[in-house]
Amino acid sequence: MTVSAASAPGSVSGTPLSSPGTLEEAQVRAMFDRISGLYDRMNTVMTAGLHHQWRRRAADLTRLAAGDRALDVATGTGDLALELARRVAPGGSVIGADFSERMLALARAKANHRSVGPDAVAVRFEAANALALPYPDGAFDAATVGFGARNFSDLELGLREMTRVVRPGGRVVVLELTTPRRQPLSTFFELWFDRVVPALGQLAGDAQAYSYLPNSVRRFPGPDELAAVMWRCGCQHIRYRLTAGGIIALHVGEVASSPQPSDHSAASAGSSHRPPSGLREKR
Repeated sequence: MTVSAASAPGSVSGTPLSSPGTLEEAQVRAMFDRISGLYDRMNTVMTAGLHHQWRRRAADLTRLAAGDRALDVATGTGDLALELARRVAPGGSVIGADFSERMLALARAKANHRSVGPDAVAVRFEAANALALPYPDGAFDAATVGFGARNFSDLELGLREMTRVVRPGGRVVVLELTTPRRQPLSTFFELWFDRVVPALGQLAGDAQAYSYLPNSVRRFPGPDELAAVMWRCGCQHIRYRLTAGGIIALHVGEVASSPQPSDHSAASAGSSHRPPSGLREKR
């Protein structure tokens, strides 16, 4: 789930941060390269294994079918890309893109060891920056990002790139952590991510890298705000679902056939860019 900026308070490789939760692209790449060997195990511990279920739900929201083409941005070790591959078989294609070569190496190894049938789709894992995707306009039927959007140094640019490479009518899906607002979960969330997760990172040998998580979640837009960003980037019919008590948000939008109004027009349109409340499924 790595792309183009997010990190821990303090510094990485001796470089100070201007504000918590942000880093230069090269520093983020180095951080994710460094934790690549811990990444899957830490995800399983931090989520009690539920991250696989959330990725399956994100893949379901793409509504991909056999023969379709899909892109998973900031693919990390490839779990979401492999979920997409199950949905486009037979005859489809999936690319998992990331800028951490060590993450990609693990994703390729994972793909090579999974059991496959004669109709299975092989995922192509490629190095790419989410802010400048090396794919033509409309090349895919869907694009996803799982736990990576908050690492974009420019969220709007990253989502605009995802929208650009999806055909009109195709889907953009964002799976991300979000801050719960209701008690007692909000207190538990704060204790878990502010104290327990960094402590787990310290035990794993990289407390600094895992201190970035609460900071990156705090600065990430809430569900309504993220829906508005997706609208500005060219998505329509946007809706989201909150699950795990409000810790996880799954957003989906369809790529519009024509550009959305300007920022000024969007502002004057009031709440028209927000998903109607009836389409929000909170679990």
